Amino acid sequence: MTTYGLLVFEDAEELDFVGPWEVFTASAILRGEGDRAVLVGERTAPVRCAKGLRVVPDRTFDDHPELDVLLVPGGRGARETQIGNAELTGWIAKTAERADWVASVCTGSFLLHEAGPAKGRRVATHWASEDDLEARGDVTVVREARYVVDGNLVTSQGVSAGIDMALWLVGRIHGRDHARAVRRYIQYEPAPPYMADEPL
Repeated sequence: MTTYGLLVFEDAEELDFVGPWEVFTASAILRGEGDRAVLVGERTAPVRCAKGLRVVPDRTFDDHPELDVLLVPGGRGARETQIGNAELTGWIAKTAERADWVASVCTGSFLLHEAGPAKGRRVATHWASEDDLEARGDVTVVREARYVVDGNLVTSQGVSAGIDMALWLVGRIHGRDHARAVRRYIQYEPAPPYMADEPL
């Protein structure tokens, strides 16, 4: 049985945790072996995320199950409003020590750095925050990589890269064929209608 814990907090970027949530819960459905995903927050009160979505944590820092995977989302909360929250970063540090895998999406890497798990490691983050994270010191920011694996730490670039990272992670835990089945189940076949670069 695999238990995924997804941290939520004020100003967290929605898709940073909702994308992996979709991957992890689809994986649980396909495996049918008691896997589960839980949203963990400092309190059980609703949390307003970066774009206004309100979510209600399932568990708090004091009453969640043991987590095999800890996922930390990014957003303004990760790099500005929550980075000074000692209770939150302390919980990340303590929980990361016991988890098999520690993951972040986007600027969730800032919280992992502040809490300790990303220090001295190779990490990815949102392209617009790479210089700021590097300036914090004791971290190697890998650019131009959707996700980066360093031991049991896996970090990804912004927003949609978290889905790629989550698919890699379920493949690492439960096998590539299973990850391919999850990808097909959620019909994850990216085909952006416009180029991300400047027009040719």
